[in-house]
Amino acid sequence: MTHLIREKSTVHDMNQNKLDQIVAAARKSRHDREQDYREQALKLYPWVCGRCGRNFTRTNLRELTVHHRDHNHDNNPPNGSNWELLCIYCHDNEHQRQISATQYGNIELPTMKNTEATHNPFSQLRDLMQTKK
Repeated sequence: MTHLIREKSTVHDMNQNKLDQIVAAARKSRHDREQDYREQALKLYPWVCGRCGRNFTRTNLRELTVHHRDHNHDNNPPNGSNWELLCIYCHDNEHQRQISATQYGNIELPTMKNTEATHNPFSQLRDLMQTKK
């Protein structure tokens, strides 16, 4: 009886080790693929969030992410046509919109071209700064 328990335990350990190796390999592959297209995107595009317009430097570049426009992370054309750089906040918002659209039916999401920031907080600055004579 103890022999059977030890044998089952050994088989379970072997299966668990194999599963751990598969998961580790998949994570490494994903990380390598992400690093590859991230580096390409950072060379192609200016370091500015495509949604909110926030600028990035080397010190905060880790907060700038690569978003796949078609939500397919395996679609990485070398010209970068499926990528856009988004800050982590806008990137999370974009994916949350995608999740909401799927949960509540086949709602067509507007493309990023239609949702660019249009608000200009300084539009009336000149008028405010002019002194009345």
